[in-house]
Amino acid sequence: MARYIGPVCRLCRREGMKLFLKGDRCFKDKCALERRNYAPGQHGQARAKITDYGQQLREKQKLRRIYGVLERQFRGYFRRAERMRGITGENLLQLLERRLDNTVYRLGLAASRSEARQMVRHGHIQVNGRRVNIPSYLVRVGDVVSVREKSRNMPKVVESVASLGRREIPAWLQFDRERLSGKVVQLPTKEDAGLPIQEQLIVELYSK
Repeated sequence: MARYIGPVCRLCRREGMKLFLKGDRCFKDKCALERRNYAPGQHGQARAKITDYGQQLREKQKLRRIYGVLERQFRGYFRRAERMRGITGENLLQLLERRLDNTVYRLGLAASRSEARQMVRHGHIQVNGRRVNIPSYLVRVGDVVSVREKSRNMPKVVESVASLGRREIPAWLQFDRERLSGKVVQLPTKEDAGLPIQEQLIVELYSK
């Protein structure tokens, strides 16, 4: 499956905000955005006049990069969101939040979404007692997401759970720390995502 394999700190600098792509490093002074708070490249420090289209594009790129989704897949999510009842932008956020790799990250079982994606791909995650190795799997209300019993002592899992205080578990999930499992109690909302994204600009971009 295609994915971005370049330096992720560069993405945060390009968007001018922390996308929390590197786990604990994003909370420390070593964060690239803290040290060089300007866009990467030769002309990164130059002031650029941003157009309406440019602003729409930046919002779309932010959301794509936060969830680690490439353009073709992101466009598929948008088309699905359009067919759903309700507001398209909020439907889009809901679909992205429901991804299995994001759910694992939100439960605090991984330090970043990329780490959660790797855990899913390597078969360490179960949904309703059955192993699922598809990061884009969409969880539903009532699903129980857990770490396989053989994988519960993995150093990365132990470290992530130990540092749970840095991230709050959203209201749409219930977490059982002893069993390292979480239950989807309701569908996520825009507020649950808690992202500084103007999703309406993305809708305007794709509606042209």
